[in-house]
Amino acid sequence: MDEPIIVGIDVGTTKICTLVGRVEQEGILRILGVGIEPSQGMRKGVPVDVRAVTQAVSRSIEKAERTSGMEITSALVSLAGSQVSSVNSKGVVGVSGRTIDDDDVIRSMEAARAVAIPHNREIIHVIQRGFTVDGQPGIRMPLGMHGYRLEVETHIITVAASAVENLRNCVDDAGATPSQFVLNPLASAEVVLSETEREMGVVVCDVGGGTTDIAIYIEGDVYHTTVLGVGGDHITADIAHGLRLPISQAEEIKIQHGHAVEAEVGENEEFHVRPFGEEMPLQIHRRELALIIEARVEEIFSLVLQEIKRSGYDGLLPAGMVLTGGSSSIPGIRTVGSQVLGLPVRRAQPDNLVGMTDQLYSPAFSTSVGLLKWSMLMTEIGGESSQPKISSRGGGYDWEYIKSLIRRLFP
Repeated sequence: MDEPIIVGIDVGTTKICTLVGRVEQEGILRILGVGIEPSQGMRKGVPVDVRAVTQAVSRSIEKAERTSGMEITSALVSLAGSQVSSVNSKGVVGVSGRTIDDDDVIRSMEAARAVAIPHNREIIHVIQRGFTVDGQPGIRMPLGMHGYRLEVETHIITVAASAVENLRNCVDDAGATPSQFVLNPLASAEVVLSETEREMGVVVCDVGGGTTDIAIYIEGDVYHTTVLGVGGDHITADIAHGLRLPISQAEEIKIQHGHAVEAEVGENEEFHVRPFGEEMPLQIHRRELALIIEARVEEIFSLVLQEIKRSGYDGLLPAGMVLTGGSSSIPGIRTVGSQVLGLPVRRAQPDNLVGMTDQLYSPAFSTSVGLLKWSMLMTEIGGESSQPKISSRGGGYDWEYIKSLIRRLFP
């Protein structure tokens, strides 16, 4: 089959979603197979029960294989968890000749990558942000330019090696080899961001079940990434404690009756629940539920604001925030985010999909579809394999492939 087949596995705290897609003419992505399975053994984005995670991933893969009619052997895998951290690094080299060639670019990237990383951490992404030639900054690609000193700015994302290895083993044991790990907010950004937002300055906020993932884009490049260990599960836990309900019932009530702004809920709106120790259902005011949700949502966005300020880029985000992830579906959450952050906020989800897409038009599947978009982008660049070998945004470099890639893109 000439048209490449791509696979992404989104291993989240709440759900595991395996998608099989095909890149068709004119860059159209057709969804061929979908496998959605409730997540088990995950907490705050990392495996805490390897056997349970393996079984859940295996069931998700089986569903995707059944619906697509294809065997899945390798895939891009999403990555989150509070062990994720990032650092900015520069690499400086002397130009070997008078004109900068691909070897000089590669050597500068290698120099930037050579940062002191603790032995218990693994580099996941090395993201190129721009070049400086003989003191002239803001150069996107310096190939063919005359110069003597080449400098590259990169954003390096690392994660605890044990967390990566545990997740890799889970996916391996489920029958698929992880070809590359992709940080959640970077995958989501491929789906929800416009080029204008990337250039102007924007923050992607993916509010999932166990984590809230953040990526700041300025001038088209990633400037800061982080993962916060709070999410929709904390809202559910607050409801369960506040109304004395089982977690499963609290989740159902959050979805059916939840609202993040108490003032926007009518005074007479009510629903019935049966708390622990009660023989008959009780009548609960919806405003009482909204008060619980609003407090936790404000806290989540306060932590996001704190992280944005810590990055130092809080004054460079005129495009505001793009909100996505399953928990962003709570009514009123966009209003709270805008009030806390003092920025314009919009909610986004995957669109322009073809094929088996009925379940995917939701913010909860931004990362899942984003993995396919990421793989599709790498396929278009490489033109040889359905799985990415190299990304200007990713790690795991095949240097000979990079050389040929740069020669093809920049003759």
